[in-house]
Amino acid sequence: MTVTDSDDEELAALVRRTAAASAFIRGDIRTYVELLPHAGDHTLMPPCGAARHGFDHSEESLAATAAWFRGGECELEVVRADRSGDLAVIAAIERQHGTVGGLPPQDWSLRVTLVFRRSGDGWQLVHRHADALVHPIDHVRLSALARGATA
Repeated sequence: MTVTDSDDEELAALVRRTAAASAFIRGDIRTYVELLPHAGDHTLMPPCGAARHGFDHSEESLAATAAWFRGGECELEVVRADRSGDLAVIAAIERQHGTVGGLPPQDWSLRVTLVFRRSGDGWQLVHRHADALVHPIDHVRLSALARGATA
């Protein structure tokens, strides 16, 4: 784990909580949400593309998410973590392996950027950006992805 200010225990504690991704890939969405509360104005840029606003805490949504992620493990590799006042940013690689969406177990590692805002005496996740570009690709493949090509 790399934290730019090793004396910032509050930031280090937030980084430890960010390991909640391991609960997510196991389908334990309730533990994930408990460890990383989402702000009302949360934005998500998921690895499959597009952007979403807000986090659906409904029982139906939580159950569907739990059913989609059927088991696995995750180790958080922090690239950088910084905090300034009431904002904190963590850039990391979630080294994940598991069963997602009914597919056989495989590597689901993601590059993630997480932005937190202090709310009262705690922190809330206000933004998550995740992509699967953990393994480098060449510019030809990148251009195909950018234009929406699937092959």
